[in-house]
Amino acid sequence: MSIVIKKVTRRCELKAFINFPESLYRDCEYYVPKLYFDQFNTLSPNRNPASEFCESDLFLAYKDGTLVGRVVAIVNRRANEQWNHQEVRFGWFDFVDDREVSQALIEQVEEFGRQRGMDKIVGPLGFTDFDPEGMLVEGFDAPSTMALNYNYPYYPEHMEALGFKKDVDWVEFRVKIPDARPKRIERLSKIIGERAGVHRADISRRDLAKPECCHELFHLINECYRDLYDFTILPDSMAEKYMGLYTKVVDTRYISFLRNEKGEMVAFGIAMPSIVGVLQKTKGRLFPFGWLRLLWTLFVKHGEGVEMLLVGVCPDYRNTGINSIIFADILGEYIKNNVKWAETNAILETNLKNQGQFRDYEHLIERRRRAYIKSL
Repeated sequence: MSIVIKKVTRRCELKAFINFPESLYRDCEYYVPKLYFDQFNTLSPNRNPASEFCESDLFLAYKDGTLVGRVVAIVNRRANEQWNHQEVRFGWFDFVDDREVSQALIEQVEEFGRQRGMDKIVGPLGFTDFDPEGMLVEGFDAPSTMALNYNYPYYPEHMEALGFKKDVDWVEFRVKIPDARPKRIERLSKIIGERAGVHRADISRRDLAKPECCHELFHLINECYRDLYDFTILPDSMAEKYMGLYTKVVDTRYISFLRNEKGEMVAFGIAMPSIVGVLQKTKGRLFPFGWLRLLWTLFVKHGEGVEMLLVGVCPDYRNTGINSIIFADILGEYIKNNVKWAETNAILETNLKNQGQFRDYEHLIERRRRAYIKSL
């Protein structure tokens, strides 16, 4: 029987779209569910602030009446204008190991793009850089992180069969936390800080909740990441919408803000205890009791690992070495709280300056993920 592609138009279909990975990865110990409410808000046009500049459709694939795949087609007008290209993105791309299924879903995205004048298809990417990016191509035998997706090893094989080529790769590091902060690191951080004229800024939860702090951080994120691959510079009006979740769940002990002599924020690092175990136990659902597990893990008794969510240095300070101060600053809290390892978010393989901050610590590349591209 042929593949039937259905566009998501009803709430029940959206739920089926969000829940599909639960059946696809039912027996996979490495799959980590995403927060259900966050997925629902992101994939609902009336709830996602990116809908102001993105056009999208969600599609489900059925074979013999059984749900076998899903994909989102996205045209991010803001990114296309910023980078002077005409690309349609695909994201939330999951499918059974059936070439007919993956081909039918991609063809739907391609048609979506052609109808809107696009000449290339690229992905996996989300609406913005706050969504998961890239397809796993190495590191299939390790659990995913909270921020990024897991996929089976057959996914990249399907992409190559569909005629896609590598556009960029990201790498993710696992960094071993030493038992004590090396004296050399302390001395070096002090020297670099004095030379660059920056200092650590104490931050409380009350400070973090203030709109002005949220907007300042959001603006700096735009400045730090604006030149990275396909990054979408977001308007300040979206600061609280995008940063709201982060400011509610992060532990200020694992945040480092650096300011210059004028009091301007010039660098930041945000980490949080790994909640992979909580997400796997609750299947991404925080109600009715998942919130208790989450809060306990975040603020009372967390495990041995942390996730480094965001790290950035203002362009004017990129050659000063202050990025190494960020990790060294939070390192003391890691040691104090018996953290044994830290996992980075995805770092472009060409971003050697970012990767260089771990050279003084035992580390390894744990995962590699890829964005693919093809002409229409």
